[in-house]
Amino acid sequence: MRKEDVRSISRRYFISNGFDGTLTSIGIAIGSFLSGVPNGITVFKIGVGAAIGLSTSGVWSVWEIERAEKRAKRRQIERAMLRDLEATRMHREQRGARVINASLSGLGPLIGVLLPITPFLFVDTSLTLFAATVLAVAIGVALLFVFGAYMGSISDQNWYVAGVRMALAGVIVALLNFVLPG
Repeated sequence: MRKEDVRSISRRYFISNGFDGTLTSIGIAIGSFLSGVPNGITVFKIGVGAAIGLSTSGVWSVWEIERAEKRAKRRQIERAMLRDLEATRMHREQRGARVINASLSGLGPLIGVLLPITPFLFVDTSLTLFAATVLAVAIGVALLFVFGAYMGSISDQNWYVAGVRMALAGVIVALLNFVLPG
């Protein structure tokens, strides 16, 4: 994580997959409510299933993508140097970067799904299904805002405008779930 390129790539994977996970959780929350899922724990379990799938996808795909990209880069350098670079510092650093990239890629959707659907754990104790749905969408939109604000702040953009742009995606997904048949 000391290298800027590793941080940059990891940040992209985390935010991108966290964005996907958050939009998925908004869809799960509203779709479950509109479909008449009878209790909050069922909605939460559906969300956990989605989180597992998206996180596994994030880890696995990034592991393979980064493996191929780093290997191609290393092979290009090896051809230029006329030397095998297996078991060198460069090889170890590439592997370490791949572990970090893949881990953060999987962590993004885990947070993006689980955080918004947490209110469904409180259905029947302190929340109704409707209230949990509204709270899940609100948490999802707020999380998207945080993702956008963070990206805006590291790129010298107006952080709250960037946050609103990202949060808008959550509002649109929520609205589309009500408008479109399904």
